[in-house]
Amino acid sequence: MAETRDNVRYLASHEWARLEDDGTVTVGISDHAQDALGDVVFVELPETGRSVQAGEEVAVVESVKAASDIYAPVAGTVIGVNDVLDAAPETVNDAPFDEGWFFKLQPADDNALNELLTPEDYRALCAADDH
Repeated sequence: MAETRDNVRYLASHEWARLEDDGTVTVGISDHAQDALGDVVFVELPETGRSVQAGEEVAVVESVKAASDIYAPVAGTVIGVNDVLDAAPETVNDAPFDEGWFFKLQPADDNALNELLTPEDYRALCAADDH
């Protein structure tokens, strides 16, 4: 079974969002998502400074199997991207919750993460996907 972490919230589209101590939100894709995609070969990251709405397509991840859009979990401004993925997109497969993050947001609403799926809800969603 794919790893889920209790310190992040999830989207049904398999992104995760982690509230950092400084109030920013780090975004990546779940272990379930990277496993379903297979070997990641390319990641297109958003421009720093871009304003995004919750649910907006912000990035793209391409694997040997498919390309998938990455959606913003909350509204806000992109304040950083993970440049490591330009040279080493496979980092998404190796460490989806750690070094394989995609971008960081300054959220428009500090409470917006509360609207996302809890780890328990996400585990239930993935279990239903697997059946």
